[in-house]
Amino acid sequence: MQPWKRKLRMGMLGGGQGAFIGGVHRTAAALDGQIELVAGCFSRDPENTRQTGAQLYLDPARCYDSYEEMATAEAKLPADQRIDFVSVVTPNVSHFAIAQTFLKAGFHVVCEKPMTFNLEEADQLCQLVEQTNLVFALMHNYTGHPLVRHARNLFQNHEMGTVRKVVVEYLQDFLMVPHEKLGHKQVIWRVDPTQAGVGGTLGDVGTHCVNLLEYVTGDPITELCADKSTFLPDRVLDEDVNVLLRFASGGKGVLTISQVATGEENGLRLRVYGSEGAVLWGQEEPNKLDLLRYGQPRQTLTRGRGEFLSESASACTRIPAGHPEGYLEAFATIYCGITEAIRAHLDGQPLKTEQYNFPTVYDGRRGLQFITQAVESCAQGSVWMPMT
Repeated sequence: MQPWKRKLRMGMLGGGQGAFIGGVHRTAAALDGQIELVAGCFSRDPENTRQTGAQLYLDPARCYDSYEEMATAEAKLPADQRIDFVSVVTPNVSHFAIAQTFLKAGFHVVCEKPMTFNLEEADQLCQLVEQTNLVFALMHNYTGHPLVRHARNLFQNHEMGTVRKVVVEYLQDFLMVPHEKLGHKQVIWRVDPTQAGVGGTLGDVGTHCVNLLEYVTGDPITELCADKSTFLPDRVLDEDVNVLLRFASGGKGVLTISQVATGEENGLRLRVYGSEGAVLWGQEEPNKLDLLRYGQPRQTLTRGRGEFLSESASACTRIPAGHPEGYLEAFATIYCGITEAIRAHLDGQPLKTEQYNFPTVYDGRRGLQFITQAVESCAQGSVWMPMT
């Protein structure tokens, strides 16, 4: 990263005791030494927030009881003390209200996915980001892997030809048992439609699949046909979904996701077959990318070999080849892009949205469009629905 005058000051909403993703964000944001966490409202329970703040060595005066209080108080601080941006790592139902509050208060926003509770909120958030001209980033972390960026570069440079077939899957056994009945904090809200929205697995992992495949191929989905299932009793939201896809190029695809896939851990895998070549990548072994061409031996590219990889891949590689990089580093790469965009804004030279090298508010809307149309397809008997 280019040197600047100071670290950015970060605030956090959510991520208190018992949460998972908040700790990931804090670690990733700090990894490159460019961001410092200085404030937060880590839980709806003020005591949880105080305990979390104490464990993070934060000033108790900047550990707030509510996000509204935090936005108001931080906006009143001198410019050289207040936060520069917030990271929103709460359940889906609260994303919109929090993001809206901080954008209106003049703060940049990083948000977990799905971006909002429903498509209507996503549309409103797009309008607000356009009105405020502030940086809004969506944390689709898998786009931060060097070899994912190299795969994208191959398609951008037309080395793979036209997309013909895409197979993307995200298989887990995370919801194999009714953890929500045992008080599992990370599961309770995910299986509750009043907190997660109309999509369960569709929102939790399906949006990652859509974002990843469109990021790599640059070929948008134009239509989908979905079938969803719920296997465990007393659950309402989808646990397992299969979706047929049609792309703008004329290519076809299959998306299969499940959180009741016995024995699977975090099986996000992408295969894209073009007219001139194919790429295969899986997040459980993210340092390898298989490159296939007709009539030629299969190649396995590895992260860290700058002489063989694109500049975009090398730019987000931190350590030499043979030393694995993974999940946290991919998050950190997204935070690096966010940092550069916020610094440009603070310097009075804001970047255009198309210049961002991280997922944006429009990617967030795309995810909500996917959830909405997939659920509607199922409701109508698995019919084709538009994604344009």
